Amino acid sequence: MLQTDLIKGSLRTIVLKLLKENGRMYGYEITRRVEELTSGKIKLTYGALYPVLHKLESEGVLVTEAENFNNRIRIYYSLTEIGHSLVSEKVRELMEFIESLQGIVNPKTGPSYA
Repeated sequence: MLQTDLIKGSLRTIVLKLLKENGRMYGYEITRRVEELTSGKIKLTYGALYPVLHKLESEGVLVTEAENFNNRIRIYYSLTEIGHSLVSEKVRELMEFIESLQGIVNPKTGPSYA
């Protein structure tokens, strides 16, 4: 399992990407999907996920919709127009960051320090 501090900076982008691909999701569904997509290497805690969801909502990037499911209220999150326009930019930034890290961890030229 990956360390939480490595995931924190990417969580916003992860949420945006999942919501773009799935339309709308509730919190538990997001955590399960991330775990599934990463073969269990990334396990989101609610303590990490919900502050990000609430922040995105306060910024106008997400909207919520409450539904009754088996006599329980389930909160679904979906992207606003602003959210849809932000996804591509955030994914591009994350990919650029990953490429930069790969250059540090596995440089193609120069001496090897491993």
